[in-house]
Amino acid sequence: MAIEKRWKILEADAVKAAALQQALTIHPSLCSILVQRGIETFEEAKAYFRPRMAELHSPWLMKDMEKAVDRILAAVGVEEKILVFGDYDVDGTTAVASMYQFLHKFHQPLDFYIPHRYREGYGVSKAGIDFAHENGFTLIISLDCGIKSADLIRYAAGLGIDFIVCDHHLPDEAIPPAVAILNPKQVDCSYPFKELCGCGVGFKLMCALAERMELPPETAYDHLDLLATAIAADIVPMYGENRILAFHGLIKANLQPNFGIKALATLSGVVKSLHITSLVFMIAPRVNAAGRMDDARKAVQMFVAETETEALHFAEQLHSDNSDRKEADKSITEEALQTIRANEAWLNRKSTLVYQPHWHKGVVGIVASRLIEHFYRPTIVLTRSGDYVAGSARSVPGFNLYEAIHACREHLLGYGGHFAAAGMTLETGQVDAFREKFESVVSSTIEPRLLIPEIVIDAVISLKDIRPSIYSILCQMEPFGPENLRPIFLARRLLNTGYSKIVKEEHIRFSLKQDQVTLTGIGFGMAAKFSLLEQGSPVDVVFTIDENEWNDTKTLQMRVIDFRASE
Repeated sequence: MAIEKRWKILEADAVKAAALQQALTIHPSLCSILVQRGIETFEEAKAYFRPRMAELHSPWLMKDMEKAVDRILAAVGVEEKILVFGDYDVDGTTAVASMYQFLHKFHQPLDFYIPHRYREGYGVSKAGIDFAHENGFTLIISLDCGIKSADLIRYAAGLGIDFIVCDHHLPDEAIPPAVAILNPKQVDCSYPFKELCGCGVGFKLMCALAERMELPPETAYDHLDLLATAIAADIVPMYGENRILAFHGLIKANLQPNFGIKALATLSGVVKSLHITSLVFMIAPRVNAAGRMDDARKAVQMFVAETETEALHFAEQLHSDNSDRKEADKSITEEALQTIRANEAWLNRKSTLVYQPHWHKGVVGIVASRLIEHFYRPTIVLTRSGDYVAGSARSVPGFNLYEAIHACREHLLGYGGHFAAAGMTLETGQVDAFREKFESVVSSTIEPRLLIPEIVIDAVISLKDIRPSIYSILCQMEPFGPENLRPIFLARRLLNTGYSKIVKEEHIRFSLKQDQVTLTGIGFGMAAKFSLLEQGSPVDVVFTIDENEWNDTKTLQMRVIDFRASE
């Protein structure tokens, strides 16, 4: 049964929206949306719709940038061996591939290292440092990790290995004893934009190096398509520098893509232009699958491949890993749903915690997200990991998951994470006690409204206003992402024309009218609500505006998110 959702309609300052509408002469609802997103003047709108690389901040504003550049150039000067080290996810692998290829243009004693997710765990690893020491590397550049690795970086220093840390995660009180730490989230870093991903921080280092070495700025721009992929996958806010970099990275991905991105796009069946959604749903899962199911090193090997044939060889492996990941994800989700439904006492809980020792640990986080689609509440999925139990947790928006898990720490061997996601390790005998304590904490602290999904609606619109001119401007609002999501509209009191129907047993093909205007739409997984349309009464519909192409003819349509009887 479909979960009923809360609708929240945003409002903009009417005076500011009217002033912007006068300046831009576009539809008033679009001006309201722009004002909600902090765009209030013609100049701000120009910067938003036409992002320019020239608007990026100087890399030298970042704390320790001088130290990092000096240390790398000193290494280059004496042919010192440099190891580029990164995390096993999309942000880490794209960052490593970008930095490796950039440095390789002028420095040959170079290699890269990606820790194995299960043998070494997240971030800088002792095994990685030992590899560097055994192979004569005396400088490690870590990307998308390192800020929380004070002890390991101290260990490396004892072996005569210097570290340059490029990270974007929140620092702990103990700062690693690295030669340089590039992280705009450091309290004493004055860099104006704080929301770069790990690959973005690495990009700023490449820009500084290019400037110091008097190389053309484009030398650092060669891998913007990889950076756009990292921005899309890491779910960082899509404004400021992230929006500029993603905008130009998508141009690069469509005109002159990295061989790896091109190969994955082909295997994913992408036939049109790549958009942020292509990177999020087609490219990123295949890159992440390498680390989830096997070894993420091959993701970097794909990105640094010098021929399309070589890139395709590795892309096929990632594609296969992703097929395995999808199969594991599907079967575990089905088994978890059966377990929950078989325990009647669990159905009305405020949290979910399921455990099976045979579940693949590479997909438990994904399964937790899937379960939230069915039972909208904080969720933990656990599996066996060696002698212990380990797992991942996901939250619903607005609930601090990390605090809830922290309150259960007497049952855990270790845990970490943030507001929306976390991981933990515990003894096998603690699973039931942890489940009960987690339920107790969640049920006593979560606000009831947070257990009902919320749809945030940007503007109310009439069907007569849904024209190609509006759709054209909506397309120019891309790339979409957090803080700049695809606009969601509400149209009130629409009537079924009589031609709406259920398709493929679970979806609805809509045909709705308002006054004399008729518009079609598609609503995925909404068949259970079809009876509302059959009643013939007016309905309010929440949707995004989409383009449907059929027999070489393009028409606008609604991609329906939710609908309910009009009041």
